[in-house]
Amino acid sequence: MMRLLFFAAVLSFGCKYFLGRWPWDFLRPPPTRAQAVFRARKLLAVPAGAGRAEILDAHRKLIAVVHPDRGGTNSLVHEANAARDLLLDELPDGN
Repeated sequence: MMRLLFFAAVLSFGCKYFLGRWPWDFLRPPPTRAQAVFRARKLLAVPAGAGRAEILDAHRKLIAVVHPDRGGTNSLVHEANAARDLLLDELPDGN
């Protein structure tokens, strides 16, 4: 039994080392657009029914905090921009 556990642990760490992911990560389905929209709303802290003005205002506030000139990083700015673009794409044409 100990050999089996040891073998499983070695395989798991080998998978993480060579492939960059744990073995159980391959069993998860890829993220959906709905999950991406949820994460974008959470990042910008806007409700589900937020309009264009609310999204842009929340984006400006977040950028003011995470901008590299204020101690943030480029990756945080790119993430905020992607969240803004995704939420603006989800809006109906009338907003």
